[in-house]
Amino acid sequence: MKFSEFNLEKNSDGLLPAIIQDAVTRKVLMLGYMNREAFEKTLDTGLVTFWSRSRNALWTKGETSGNYLHVENMWADCDADTLLILARADGPACHRGTTSCFDTPASEGFLHALEDLVRRRREEMPEGSYTVSLFRKGPAKAAQKVGEEAVETVIEAVAGNRERYRYEAADLLYHLLVLNNLMDITLTDLQEELLGRHA
Repeated sequence: MKFSEFNLEKNSDGLLPAIIQDAVTRKVLMLGYMNREAFEKTLDTGLVTFWSRSRNALWTKGETSGNYLHVENMWADCDADTLLILARADGPACHRGTTSCFDTPASEGFLHALEDLVRRRREEMPEGSYTVSLFRKGPAKAAQKVGEEAVETVIEAVAGNRERYRYEAADLLYHLLVLNNLMDITLTDLQEELLGRHA
């Protein structure tokens, strides 16, 4: 991706709007603007850098607060006049000390981020990973774990133990993501299935 590939003719200031989205929660964190120098520094350092219009200078997010934004991925929009950056945040993105500059409800995107992590574990197979150990044992073992966690979740629900239910239900969701991966099924597939039933 090169700065010259963006279509900035309709932007009177020639700056590229950059939307920052949290790589874990998928929550939109902030909007900033980049000139060529800020864009290239972002690519070179892996830290989101903007052009500050008020200071008329480069500004690496976090250089004073320590709340850096580490680039995970970047995409141009369909008109090539806006940039979307997926980033890992070291702390609050907003100067108010809040996670985001936008007061939207908490994102539910973490499950998709966890699904991405499970997928990467299968691709990279790092040593010492519990997820990798499940992949090595195959679908039958992963399915057995889903069954065990489902039973434990039901037991806690019947007992009315909310905290233990929460713990076991989280285990169930995680093991289901692993089994989904082995079955080549994604959360999006499940969502489409449920949407189809709802329709």
